[in-house]
Amino acid sequence: MISADDALDRILAALVPLPSEVIGFADGDNRVLAQDVTARLTQPPSDVSAMDGYAVRAVDVATVPVELEVIGTSKAGGTFDGVVGPGRAARIFTGATVPQGADTIIIQEDTERGGENQIRVLERADPGRHIRLKGVDFQDGESLLKKGQRLTSRDLALLAAMDINRIEVTQRPRLALLATGDELVRPGEPVAAHQIISSTPYALAAWIKRWGGQADILDIARDNEDSLRQAAKSARDVDILVTLGGASVGDHDLVQSVLGKEGLHVDFWKVAIKPGKPLIFGDIAGTTFLGLPGNPVSALVCGLLFLRPAIGALLGINKADLAPPLAIAHLGKDLSANSKRQDYIRARLSRDAAGRLVVIPFDLQDSSVLSVFAAADCLIVRKPLAQAAKKGDLVDIWPLG
Repeated sequence: MISADDALDRILAALVPLPSEVIGFADGDNRVLAQDVTARLTQPPSDVSAMDGYAVRAVDVATVPVELEVIGTSKAGGTFDGVVGPGRAARIFTGATVPQGADTIIIQEDTERGGENQIRVLERADPGRHIRLKGVDFQDGESLLKKGQRLTSRDLALLAAMDINRIEVTQRPRLALLATGDELVRPGEPVAAHQIISSTPYALAAWIKRWGGQADILDIARDNEDSLRQAAKSARDVDILVTLGGASVGDHDLVQSVLGKEGLHVDFWKVAIKPGKPLIFGDIAGTTFLGLPGNPVSALVCGLLFLRPAIGALLGINKADLAPPLAIAHLGKDLSANSKRQDYIRARLSRDAAGRLVVIPFDLQDSSVLSVFAAADCLIVRKPLAQAAKKGDLVDIWPLG
């Protein structure tokens, strides 16, 4: 039995990024860049006004009130060829180019109309006030988005501003999810007294999509050699085959014995975590293989721990960015000392009267109980052999939002 850290290191060491493809930038949400992206222009392309008002020389408004001659108007999207000289001003609007000679903006509220083509300036302004300098956002040729970066909707706006319409991204990993067991039926099918609904694949498929992959849910494999073999063979052209259940050593746990005949090579089996000890990692005929436990919560915790970073590795995301997104919170009640296995305790978050984040573990921690996992806001992460913790102590948490 190996540690969670060792298991993750061995999984990531076995995976290399998938090939890239070129897509339209508007389809880039949640995709991972395969190359750095550099700006094709400078933004803004010139010094522009950040406010509606008047472009003036700061020296002319050092003492106020003062009257200035208005020589023209600069509008966004237009041009203005005049020069703001001594005692002069130009009407200007937000986003418009600052005319030559001007070095500050007097906002409209700080002026009043004087005579014809005249304004009275009521407030002084230092040089550079309300001016967005050329290139303050980014420069032509500047690398703003990096290889291995997962794009957000905000990044799409940046790409558009950079005048980028095509991007190179890593192909989405394809996964096949294969649930095993005579006791399983699909949602909506008749359920006998000795059967349960196969639920885990649907949560995993949703997570895989969120993590940047795509998942096929295969037919349920029954607890016999032919059914398991045929179901596994139906997983064609996938990057990872994930089985659910059958990973232990019981008489009906057939994954290793049956798939071993089909070329399954096991790198490791059993990890010192709770829940989720019976985990298999290896490859089958050149395809990465991950055998998750059958209990739903065990499988889902293993999905977070190992499947999430495995997909990230195939996408080319930097290893440092694949670490669990841990935070800290104060315990809401005592916890006993931990065993030799790293524990992931389902818990709920709240705020106390002082505004501190408080985490309260659920009393029921059975690895088959989905209702608790669905209600949990986070997992409390406890190291092997961690000492007993008291109410108010700080603990590591893994938010599930």
